[in-house]
Amino acid sequence: MNGAPLSSRAREMDVSNRVDVTDPDAVCAEILDILGRHYPRGLKPIKQLVEDFARLYRGEYPGYHACDVGYHDLQHVLDVTLAMARLVDGHQLCHRDELPLDTKLTLAGIATALFHDSGYIRRRRDTRHSNGAVYTRTHVSRSSRFMGEYLPTVGLDWAVPICQRIVHFTGYEVNPADIEVPGDAERTIGWLLGTADLIAQMADVAYLEKCRDQLYPEFVEGGMAGKRGRYTKTGIIYKSPAHLMQSTPNFIRSAIQVRLDGYFHAYYRYAGHHFGGPNLYMDAIEENCTRLEQLLRRNDPKLLMGDALSPPFT
Repeated sequence: MNGAPLSSRAREMDVSNRVDVTDPDAVCAEILDILGRHYPRGLKPIKQLVEDFARLYRGEYPGYHACDVGYHDLQHVLDVTLAMARLVDGHQLCHRDELPLDTKLTLAGIATALFHDSGYIRRRRDTRHSNGAVYTRTHVSRSSRFMGEYLPTVGLDWAVPICQRIVHFTGYEVNPADIEVPGDAERTIGWLLGTADLIAQMADVAYLEKCRDQLYPEFVEGGMAGKRGRYTKTGIIYKSPAHLMQSTPNFIRSAIQVRLDGYFHAYYRYAGHHFGGPNLYMDAIEENCTRLEQLLRRNDPKLLMGDALSPPFT
């Protein structure tokens, strides 16, 4: 399967330019089609999980506001969950005989992908904060708690301890090397999940623009940027959107080297097996990074604040 260059992808489309990742039904159908090749039974809960995820993010889930963060939104989560299904597929194609992932672990992985950022969603009784980005530094632990409350309501009690462990592979609260899991299979699903979270967002056709216009405001609310900035995982307090963009190529290169190649053992390679050759995610990430580096070399701050960071078709 060949992907589409950034210049020909619409904002709502995934790296294959076939799936609308703003449409929960479209993503659910694609996930079921992908995973159904390996798991003829046991995937029925996925439809309910996707429906409840959509209700949560749209403000229709009892006790919760709608998602009010711009970067870690419904599209991001659906993109990550689709990437997770593709990585599982690629893994199964490579290791179905010696290291297969069973249905329960895969289902737990999909559930965690769907709710890995639920910690950004504010409860309705939260009167202290006006935006979920204030929970940036603790959102993974909050996501863990949400899944602990939610999953038993849909008959997935058994998945709670798995999901609450592997969700930490998506965050920075715990070093991935220090996450304790009971065996290699669960560690594998955790590495796949952490990989999916990174490659989906960095391969987004509007990744650069979203970093400037949506991620930076989240960092400000979370105390990681602006005049009130106190903390970031990298030790950098981003002074402005332009400063964040200047730092983004190093973030991408470090994310690949330290997390994707290091902690997660280059599991992004399974996307290539899924696609039957080219790794559409890594190709799109490289295109995003190269494009930004070219803009930075022109040493014109106005470029970082103008339309140059927007998808080429706008």
